[in-house]
Amino acid sequence: MDTTPAAWLRARPALTGSAPALHPDSVPDDPLALFLNWITSAAEAGVAEPHAATLATVDAGGIPDARTLILKDVDERGWAFAGPRSSAKGGQLAANPAAALNFWWQPVLRAVRVRGPVVEASASESAADLAARSAAARAGVAEGDWVLWRIEPTRVEFWQGAPDRRHIRIVYTRDGAGWIRSWLGGEELPHLPDDSARLPDRPMPWSAAD
Repeated sequence: MDTTPAAWLRARPALTGSAPALHPDSVPDDPLALFLNWITSAAEAGVAEPHAATLATVDAGGIPDARTLILKDVDERGWAFAGPRSSAKGGQLAANPAAALNFWWQPVLRAVRVRGPVVEASASESAADLAARSAAARAGVAEGDWVLWRIEPTRVEFWQGAPDRRHIRIVYTRDGAGWIRSWLGGEELPHLPDDSARLPDRPMPWSAAD
């Protein structure tokens, strides 16, 4: 019988998901392409709300703060999220415009970390995001208080767990207009043939044929 919180926690199962196959030669040069592949794969694998993430900011005293929210968009401009300017996160971002996002998809043993400076989207983009919310979600939001922000990533890390703890980390670091990519951990694998050394082509759910 567990007699302490520490003993109870240690007895909980960990890494109980099933990770997809992953090979260094299949990883693209751009983190956006890999993120879109991973998040849609997570959804297809049954991950509930794969667009939910933890956003971390820093308050005026330098103390980290975090909350769970929904990813609103992602493209070459960055990872987008939204909320009231008058909220705690709005005040923290105004004072220190930098943040980190963390996604955790337990059934597939995958996580993604994104960090970098934060910029506000245009007023029209923020207004459009608010208009897309339900009437109940818009209730109580003052005019002009809703903001769409984007993290302009300087570092994106993809983590894939393994039961033997030989976890894989794929790290992209911004280098001018491009990225430096590194592969850390995992087992040594042979190179793939040229025709298979890429992620499989798979249609995105937002680009279905007419």
